[in-house]
Amino acid sequence: MDALSSLLEEEPYLVLDGAMGTLLIQAGLQSGAAPEAWNLSNAGHVRESHTAYLEAGARVILTNSFGGNPFRLARHGLADSTFELNRAAGQVAVSARDAAGSGSSRLVAGSMGPTGEMMEPLGALTADRARAGFAEQASGLGAGGVDLLWIETMGDLLELRAAVLGARDRSDLPIAATMSFDAGGRTMMGISPEQALSELAELGLAAVGANCGNGPEEIEEVMATMTTLDAGIPLIAKSNAGKPAWVDGEVAYDGSPEIMAKHALRLRQMGVRLIGGCCGTTPAHIRAMAESLAEEA
Repeated sequence: MDALSSLLEEEPYLVLDGAMGTLLIQAGLQSGAAPEAWNLSNAGHVRESHTAYLEAGARVILTNSFGGNPFRLARHGLADSTFELNRAAGQVAVSARDAAGSGSSRLVAGSMGPTGEMMEPLGALTADRARAGFAEQASGLGAGGVDLLWIETMGDLLELRAAVLGARDRSDLPIAATMSFDAGGRTMMGISPEQALSELAELGLAAVGANCGNGPEEIEEVMATMTTLDAGIPLIAKSNAGKPAWVDGEVAYDGSPEIMAKHALRLRQMGVRLIGGCCGTTPAHIRAMAESLAEEA
């Protein structure tokens, strides 16, 4: 049995971490820069972010590698560093986890986000190229010591499948996957929660669900649908901390820690087992969510 499944055998739910980019921007990451480069140039700040989430109660932390595939890294002239940056992402997160203690009760998940390109036939990216790119990223994350791979914020099932196959080309680690339903309850490619769960169930994943989007209410609607389908797979919910809006030239989110804590309780009541936050979610949000879940357990 893999590490995630073993933990879920023992625990009714697991608290996940929150946003990495939000914390790195607060630490000085410039707009348009590659967060993944900080795994080498500013590893201390990345480690501090992981530590903050662990101290807040997260049992699963995601590596700073969301845009670590060669397609996104190419925009920064870093495609040739794909393996190195992802290995470093894994090593930094693992070092933070190990320093926090608790051994195998806390897991490091290797984050793998979308390429930012359109797949054929709508775009130029072929399934084979996407698969090879994700394979390279997964190889680096595995070398960095992660416990599982975490494919997230996907809108296209073709791309998600390419990521899963690529990951399996280079790794035997368990895989979790989430899609982003931010267009009237569907992904940007029109995928419904029902279709997503049905097709993801066929891939033999360790856990599936939703992340990002337009705030707690939207994700709760998606999860309400998925929980009623009873696919027998642990479900993940990682909502943004409310709806994003421009405030004084910056993106801000209107979900307070108290709002996210109540959101976490509603998710747990639905049967969701892996609960965390996405954009705008800070350690304060995760701490409030973890404490509210613990009080209800």
